[in-house]
Amino acid sequence: MENFIFQNPVKLIMGKGMIARLAKEIPSDKRIMITFGGGSVKKNGVYDQVKEALKNHFTVEFWGIEPNPAIETLRKAIALGKEEKVDYLLAVGGGSVIDGTKLISAGILYDGDAWDLVLAGRPVTHTVPLATVLTLPATGSEMNNGAVISRRETKEKYPFYANYPIFSILDPEVTFTLPPHQVACGLADTFVHVMEQYMTTPGQSRIMDRWAEGILQTLVEIAPKIHENQHDYQLMADFMLSATMALNGFIAMGVSQDWATHMIGHEITALHGLTHGHTLAIVLPATLQVLHEEKGDKLLQYGERVWGITSGTREERIDEAICHTEEFFRSLGLTTRLHEENIGQDTILEVERRFNERGAKYGENGNVTGAVARRILETAL
Repeated sequence: MENFIFQNPVKLIMGKGMIARLAKEIPSDKRIMITFGGGSVKKNGVYDQVKEALKNHFTVEFWGIEPNPAIETLRKAIALGKEEKVDYLLAVGGGSVIDGTKLISAGILYDGDAWDLVLAGRPVTHTVPLATVLTLPATGSEMNNGAVISRRETKEKYPFYANYPIFSILDPEVTFTLPPHQVACGLADTFVHVMEQYMTTPGQSRIMDRWAEGILQTLVEIAPKIHENQHDYQLMADFMLSATMALNGFIAMGVSQDWATHMIGHEITALHGLTHGHTLAIVLPATLQVLHEEKGDKLLQYGERVWGITSGTREERIDEAICHTEEFFRSLGLTTRLHEENIGQDTILEVERRFNERGAKYGENGNVTGAVARRILETAL
């Protein structure tokens, strides 16, 4: 196990009716800007719960943070925050709303264009305090300090890091009315978050491996049951907590990480607008196939512990583990091939060009260059 320092300051507030605790958790003298995505929170009752809880607080609302939050939209929110002298932010939504609000939290206190903060590639610690009410489990943004911000005019998408949320509220009941496709993408996103931290080198940490495998096993178990009954409180609670635990730093302690699948997936989203979790379902199986030799020992462990694969030659077991992974994504109702989304060679060449332009070297061994990304995408065709 490698040396590490771990701290996660987020207070997690989970359960039915917990949105009402907003009144106690946010000081009464704060000037709050509440950020939203579309109008789904007005249909499922979340908006009314939030407004009731904060009826004695000063609040201003900003609507319209889109999936894959765009700097063009976030600039407007930052301007509103400055105009209203906002000193507290509450993100109500899924990972995109929370991600976008993290940049808003930094941009309100920054004199220049907030896109500069994204391009700088350094964590921003001078921010307005931020809390969240999660409505879509997927990214883990409610309990980490990361975000991904897009720029529509140039079709770019980059990671960004700020401060952690002060607290996050997770009420499983708010997920009951989510569109099935969003749930499927959230399950895929969660699964791949775990794999990015787990599918590297064996023997680094027994406890990290078991924690990661436990989340993967949970997702495999609950996914078909959620498909049958999305109104099951316990199932959706397990889904929410799995998504949070997948990317809050717990399973990353002291182990190497990959993230090549994510970086390739971000480019597909930037170029085509495909939902983030869906891009991962397309890219991960191909990544495992292309890198199966260097990841072979971990793939064998994964196949045995997550999928119960114990017989066959080494290559047969590795192939079966990869096949089970792709079949899992397809069982969610997601496509797993680029051609199924009308994405072809032009996109592959553009991703390779972008990787080469940045001198990209992703993966736990730093060997996923533009040329390797091209091989992965061609395997995913």
